[in-house]
Amino acid sequence: MKYGARNEVAATVKSVTAGDVMTLIKFDVTKPCEMAAVITTESLKHLNLEVGDQVELVIKAVHVLPVKR
Repeated sequence: MKYGARNEVAATVKSVTAGDVMTLIKFDVTKPCEMAAVITTESLKHLNLEVGDQVELVIKAVHVLPVKR
């Protein structure tokens, strides 16, 4: 997958709260902090993200894009 963001952070999915349209995903990152992303539930299904998955967080402006490789 190609994306235009340049900043990447390794993270672990901490929790997934799915709604009808949007999903909130919280991440643990290697530095002592927590990040979160809101994505469409359709994207959640496409990425097949689950608690404990290792992902990279691609950060661009105010968006956090989870990328599962």
